[in-house]
Order: sequence, then C-alpha cells, then structure tokens
Amino acid sequence: MIDLMDGEVVHARRGERGAYRPIRSGLVDGAGPLAIAGALMRLAPFRRLYVADLDAIRGRGGHDRTVAALAAAHPRVELWVDRGETDLETLSERIPSEEGVSVIGTESLEDARTLGHALAASQGVLSLDHDADGPLGPKDAHRDPSVWPDRVIVMTLARVGAGDGPDFARLADAVALAGGRKIYAAGGVRNADDLRRLQDIGVSGALVASALHDGRITASDLAGLT
Repeated sequence: MIDLMDGEVVHARRGERGAYRPIRSGLVDGAGPLAIAGALMRLAPFRRLYVADLDAIRGRGGHDRTVAALAAAHPRVELWVDRGETDLETLSERIPSEEGVSVIGTESLEDARTLGHALAASQGVLSLDHDADGPLGPKDAHRDPSVWPDRVIVMTLARVGAGDGPDFARLADAVALAGGRKIYAAGGVRNADDLRRLQDIGVSGALVASALHDGRITASDLAGLT
C-alpha cells in the first residue's frame, strides 16, 4: 500500500491528510514511488499494490504518469488505484489501459445509486470507507451487499498508520454479509499475528504499509503466511 502526494510516498496516519509527510522507510532510502514499490516487491512477491492518489482525491491534480511507471516496472502486479473518481466516462476509459484497477471509495460518493453506476463503469474494487465516527458516504451501501462487487476493501481511516490494530468486529461483520465476496482489510495492521487473525475470520487480504516499512512485519513473517 502506498499513498502518493506531491510526487512522493507519504506516511498516512489516521486519515489526517493535511499532516502527511514523506515516508521514512527502513526498506529503502527516500520516498520516491518507484523506489518504495521496488523495496516492497523485494520484501515479498506481492500480487497486488494499492495506490491512493491523494492529490487526485483532493482535486489537486494526480499521479497518472507515476501509476503508469509503476505498472511498467511491475507488469505482473495488479495495481488498485483510488483517485476519488466518480465520472463514469473517465472510469470506463481506464479499463483497457495500464492505469490500474479503479478503487471506488464511498467517501467520494453521495448515494448508493451513483456508487452502483461507478462500480459498473469501472469494473473496479469497492472501498467501504469509515472514519472515527463511522461509515463515510452512502450508509445503505455499507449495509447492502447486493451493490458490492466481488472484491471489497473495508477501510478504517482512523486506524491507518496508528498502530491500533484492525477493526476486527467491523471486518467480521463485512465477511458475514459478503456472501462469498472477498473482503480486504485496510487500517491498523500491526504485526503477523494481526494478519493471522484476519485470515481466521475470513478476510482474504490486507492493505499494509507502516508495519512493513518499520520492520514489525518481516519477509519471514510473510513467507510463513498461507
């Protein structure tokens, strides 16, 4: 998982985007996106890389060229990219490109109908976004799995980079509702024990950043997971 802002990878913390600063990683010097992605791929053969284009989400330009460079550098890795986009034509045009699978986040949408159209246009991944007060965006979409695609991220922004642990209860509820859809955890993963517990409750994967960069999750930890 990498968060892009002003051309660099930043350390996300609790969703307070105005306070994000360039990441300081124990895996590689600097905060360049290609260097950070390369370091993560050397750590383990990840099949997917989640990219949050925070400038695009905040309406301050975007990092399409960087995403294309990441795709070219790692052609076997599926990129999931959240740009906060809602325009249906733009989303549909991205499908055949090398610009990654679009992530449609509920924080960027006002109602479930628009969300459904965005998911259909993008053939993308849904992100059910939450802050410290609860669900963001259309609340009925959080409760109605009939609008969910096959892959769903449960994103708890208040736990991102905070070291508080995943929201296991919310994730277990999502798994119970999912009807076989794959649920991915985002926010709060601290160590390999958290990853194992997520597996145990039926979560298919997790978006992790801080614990990889500071060494709390190591290559041997990852190799030991099924």
